Amino acid sequence: MSDTPYIFDISGAAQFDQLVVENSFNKPVLVDFWADWCAPCKALMPLLAQITESYQGELLLAKVNCDIEQDIVARFGIRSLPTVVLFKDGQPVDGFAGAKLESEIRAMLQPHVAEPAPAQENLFDSASKLFAEGQVDAAEAQLKQLLGEDNSNAPALILYARCLAERGELTEAQTVLDAVSGDEHKQALNGAKAQLTFLRQAAELPDAAELKTRLGQNPEDDEATYQLAVQQLANQQYESALDALLKLFVRNRNYADGLAHKTLLQVFELLGNDHALVTQYRRKLYQAIY
Repeated sequence: MSDTPYIFDISGAAQFDQLVVENSFNKPVLVDFWADWCAPCKALMPLLAQITESYQGELLLAKVNCDIEQDIVARFGIRSLPTVVLFKDGQPVDGFAGAKLESEIRAMLQPHVAEPAPAQENLFDSASKLFAEGQVDAAEAQLKQLLGEDNSNAPALILYARCLAERGELTEAQTVLDAVSGDEHKQALNGAKAQLTFLRQAAELPDAAELKTRLGQNPEDDEATYQLAVQQLANQQYESALDALLKLFVRNRNYADGLAHKTLLQVFELLGNDHALVTQYRRKLYQAIY
């Protein structure tokens, strides 16, 4: 028997009906048909256990030794090992035979098993990932949960403000940022403020199509170059914006009292030091200066 309540061995048809079939009306049950002589079975078993544990009780794993439980094997027509079958509402609903990658197994489970909620300490990391992937609403929902536990959590407040800003709630985003105190998260705070600045500026500027037309007529139109970069920043087209700002700095570093240089530094704060674009363009800026 396993040390965890989510994983158990099956002994006999009656136990199978109780622990697999009946249990599956409450939670999905993954059944691993294996044998001691089957090397792929032994390789797959710890992976299935790891996946089951990750669902924190939303998935159960039953192990059937096919050398012993011949009646169960015959009942379900198991012909090759390993075979894995997912039971739900008393019926087999999915499964596979042979070795599979973790990603493939999770993809099979996804329509049938509720994803576990992230642990509280991982909520911020999860929300950050969702935000980076453009899933702003999902990120915001997780941040609200986190802030419900601690409304003084500075990193969560800053990221929540960025979510609000992306939805166009600029005033509300500013109010949230104003509530962040201390210098510990200064760079992230400045980055969020820069995001607000770009969004506000973009709303007052000509649209991107008009600016591109101007640049088509005069590629060295400094004002159009800068304004288009701001529009790109507002739309999270960071690489295009950084490229344009760097070219403007190289061409005319004194434009608007060094505005291209100042904006590049704001974008670096917005993206953070670990971002690949920041590493790339910080190096290019240094080369342009020196």
